[in-house]
Amino acid sequence: MMEHDYQPISFKDVLIEMKDISELMVDLSYSAILFESKEIALEVTNLEESMNKLVYQARIQSLLGARRLEEAEAMSGMLQVAEAAEKISNSATEIAKLILKDVKFPAELKRVLPEAEEVVARVIVGSESELDGRTLGELKLQSTTGMQVIAIRRGRGWIYDPDKNTRMLAGDILIAKGPEGGAELLSSMAGAEHPRRQEYRARGAVDYMDRVVQLIVEMKNLSELSVGLAYTSLLFNNKEVANEVVALDSTLDDMRYDLDLWILEAAKRIEDVRSLRGLLYISSFAEAISNAARAIVDVLLRDIEIPPVFKKIVRESDEIISRITVASSSPLIGKSLKEASLATVTGMVVLAIKHGDRWVYHPGKNIRLENGDVIIAKGRRDGECRLYELAGYKHEEPDE
Repeated sequence: MMEHDYQPISFKDVLIEMKDISELMVDLSYSAILFESKEIALEVTNLEESMNKLVYQARIQSLLGARRLEEAEAMSGMLQVAEAAEKISNSATEIAKLILKDVKFPAELKRVLPEAEEVVARVIVGSESELDGRTLGELKLQSTTGMQVIAIRRGRGWIYDPDKNTRMLAGDILIAKGPEGGAELLSSMAGAEHPRRQEYRARGAVDYMDRVVQLIVEMKNLSELSVGLAYTSLLFNNKEVANEVVALDSTLDDMRYDLDLWILEAAKRIEDVRSLRGLLYISSFAEAISNAARAIVDVLLRDIEIPPVFKKIVRESDEIISRITVASSSPLIGKSLKEASLATVTGMVVLAIKHGDRWVYHPGKNIRLENGDVIIAKGRRDGECRLYELAGYKHEEPDE
């Protein structure tokens, strides 16, 4: 029987760390696929060990914190959120194990993954570039470029989940996620040209494969959106947003059925079907993330009490969620999301926009912002400050 050392820690701090680690594991698992990196995959499995310890802490805290029925009900809701984060981390570990077992993925997938809403980029820091010798905090890199550095390769070692005090040096290899425009800016700051995306045209027997990888990228986008909306619904006690998460989960189920059919069709047209196995696992990964998001909103939809501490959990994690109303003085009014370049300028990813009484989830680049629109976005705190300023408010910018 495995023994665990119990360390006194607040339930809030446990859940913050679980949320941050599960999101980091998702990012690293996709990075491991894109760059065929067993080292990154191995770090995902190492993080799984940390996650298991946190799950143990969460269960102990939930038992110690409930003395009355009302407290037990509130704790059950928080524990359900913790278990959802655990499911996400378990799925990320399964993807990492594929890389460690040398399961191959089609080249088409690596060409299309950069078309996801949040791309993963690999950048080498050039000597005497803007990044050389500077810390992430000094440059406020995410809010300046929109790119979040999730790992740094230095020599033979790795720095995972670097913080504001992490200093970048010439020769470092940065693994970062964010909008494509941000990837180009980050490359420029590192003193390197952003590599042009290779054009890919599906022909004949590969037509179905092209459909498959495009659908997988869309499933990735929707599954990550569903998690952001799930936390949003609990943060603002919004059942309308929670119901959208349920609808997204159903949509992903339907997409999984279509994907299975297209993979079977592709299998009839190619000689080596082994690479298709990895695609099936990735679709299962996206679906598992969506299912976890649905488990989170189930707390709200079943009217389980959400303790006030939950707001602190979301607001104190690495990526915070913000709700901002566009003021009449905002320079964003009349601009499309593409023209405003919010993701690149602020580092905040827009999850939803409310026009009047109508919510627009997963907003496209051409949607235009109007006076009184409500923006739901996620990102770092200093990026939130910039978004407030663009929305027409004076907002003091804290240190990163």
